[in-house]
Amino acid sequence: MDQRISLVTLGVTDLARARSFYEALGWHDARQPDGEVCFFQAGGMVFGLWTALGGHGAPGIELAHNVRSPEEVAAVLADAERAGGTVLRPAARAEWGGTSGAFADPDGYVWEVAHNPGWTLGEDGSVRM
Repeated sequence: MDQRISLVTLGVTDLARARSFYEALGWHDARQPDGEVCFFQAGGMVFGLWTALGGHGAPGIELAHNVRSPEEVAAVLADAERAGGTVLRPAARAEWGGTSGAFADPDGYVWEVAHNPGWTLGEDGSVRM
């Protein structure tokens, strides 16, 4: 696993309210593919708002680590498990067209590991929507 965070997602109870708040703070160019999630480009990473964070509801936080291929998702999950983490969702094709899985670190913090074919992952690990 490369030393980087691709995405930080906050679980929110009201997506429209949360999006309006961040836009009022000056955040712009939000991408909202559906009624559950909204993304903002934040430098070399992405900041997300999600009404159904990890299926556990809001509030909450989830970190993400994007990889360059679908096969890398399972490999990173296996590395996390060998290191003492717990795989919460094995690598699987996601409804949004990519591959995704998740693990929890020993303290329970959740990381999504994902390959998103619609996002560019730079050589330096930066993510662009």
